Amino acid sequence: MAAELTAHELIAKHRPTLDQALEAIRTRAYWSPHPEHPKAYGEHGSLDAAAGKAAFDALLGSRIDLGQPGTDDWVGGEVSPYDIELGVTYPHADVDVLLPAMKAGQRAWRDAGAETRAVVCLEILKRISDRTHEFAHAVMHTSGQAFMMAFQAGGPHAQDRGLEAVAYAYVEQVRTPETAEWTKPQGKRDPLALTKRFTPVPRGIGLVIGCNTFPTWNGYPGLFASLATGNAVLVKPHPRAVLPLALTVQVARQVLTEAGFDPNLVALAAERPGEGIAKTLATRPEIRIIDYTGSTSFGDWLEANARQAQVYTEKAGVNTVVVESTDNYKGMLSNLAFSLSLYSGQMCTTPQNLLVPRDGIRTDEGPKTFDEVAADLARAVDGLLGDDARANALLGAIVNPDVKARLEAAAGLGEVALASREISNPEFPGAVVRTPVIVKLDGAKPDDEAAYMSECFGPVSFAVAVDSVTDAVELLRRTVRDKGAMTVGAYTTDQDVAQAVEEVCLEEAAQLSLNLIGGVYVNQTAAFSDFHGSGGNPAANAALTDGAFVANRFRVVEVRREA
Repeated sequence: MAAELTAHELIAKHRPTLDQALEAIRTRAYWSPHPEHPKAYGEHGSLDAAAGKAAFDALLGSRIDLGQPGTDDWVGGEVSPYDIELGVTYPHADVDVLLPAMKAGQRAWRDAGAETRAVVCLEILKRISDRTHEFAHAVMHTSGQAFMMAFQAGGPHAQDRGLEAVAYAYVEQVRTPETAEWTKPQGKRDPLALTKRFTPVPRGIGLVIGCNTFPTWNGYPGLFASLATGNAVLVKPHPRAVLPLALTVQVARQVLTEAGFDPNLVALAAERPGEGIAKTLATRPEIRIIDYTGSTSFGDWLEANARQAQVYTEKAGVNTVVVESTDNYKGMLSNLAFSLSLYSGQMCTTPQNLLVPRDGIRTDEGPKTFDEVAADLARAVDGLLGDDARANALLGAIVNPDVKARLEAAAGLGEVALASREISNPEFPGAVVRTPVIVKLDGAKPDDEAAYMSECFGPVSFAVAVDSVTDAVELLRRTVRDKGAMTVGAYTTDQDVAQAVEEVCLEEAAQLSLNLIGGVYVNQTAAFSDFHGSGGNPAANAALTDGAFVANRFRVVEVRREA
């Protein structure tokens, strides 16, 4: 096929951005090419707020025809957590037809080389970035995130993670030179001489199993890591969050076509209601890489049963904060209140267990008992969410009935320090909006342990009374080791306590945030600098993003010839 976008043009356009990304992952300093503010869009071909909303509205009730081979039906059924029926339908694939078609394009994609693949991926990300406003509405109305969070996390932050994966993929592929001249002296005899060529080759087709809460943020790292390393990618969205990933596949197929490659290198696998095709796809011999975000039970199933594939999972964990002392009590409470409230706690990084010595903590406002800390945190959350408009902007909507059920059941687990309340959303009256609940538990009681040692995904947190800070540190260790954690936080003015918590996190491979009191929160991570998860505890077997996340998506094949 004739290329409308030549490799030379794409390299000239995107190589500077790739180089900046490579420098950013080397220095770990702040950098992003994707603006966070909505007003930054509307020039140079990007959609502004009004155009993006109009583009989203035009999608409602439409059919997204991707031109994929093997389409045997049209499926849909997404209903927004804001109580809007999207009415969008997507191609349902006969995978016996689609998978061979996807594999057919891999040879040319492999032979294009690491740099060309990288800049094609960057062109895909640029096209998505230009439509950030449109994508934000798609993320909002499938995940339940409030608009600003959907805009930032579903837009620029997700695009950053995709670019980060491309940068790591490029680094790992060019680590080995393309060619080498090898000469081994043989004393008086002629030396042995070989010419060697080294080619990164893809494993096969990658399968991205999307999640409901962060379809783009969690989906883009695996998608772009596999694509940039030469693999075709089949995207299987969560049935309640198809639209953002369907749009992504649509953009990718357009760019691949314009760059002269087979569009079937990226395809969508939407499913009928209740069909549950993830297990079927995951064990197909053509699928050689799997990226999954979701429940521990299915993540464990994938790791045990998808034996033909390299499996990357992010599963459930029990995130913990140790509270021992602080020199900024109000700042600590404010920071924790925001962390517990953001997106109704529907983040894999939201703190769940707050471990507080039952005798209390030292603060700049004097000693505070366990009960006072719990009550003051409850007041901080109430103050943050006291205005309904601000509460709606922070909380978003409850993403599914299971979260609502867990929230309602949590109040029966112990003494309630902060009761959840219902908030109305005037713009979307059908949205289920709830403030967080904080329940006090006793770390020494077995019945309470059953509650706080299980992940309670959603706006539920437990203030857990422990006998001492030593007990808190040991409970932290046991929690991370047995249940896993995406994040750990700690508040202490004691260097020995800080060192003890840090040592636990180093030994159990958990990412730690110490004494956060400002505008950075334990449940947020920045691309190019922070690692999301570690891959070293039960919460996830991979980190977003590092060399290990990309290096095993390809192998290097060597061809030797006599010189």
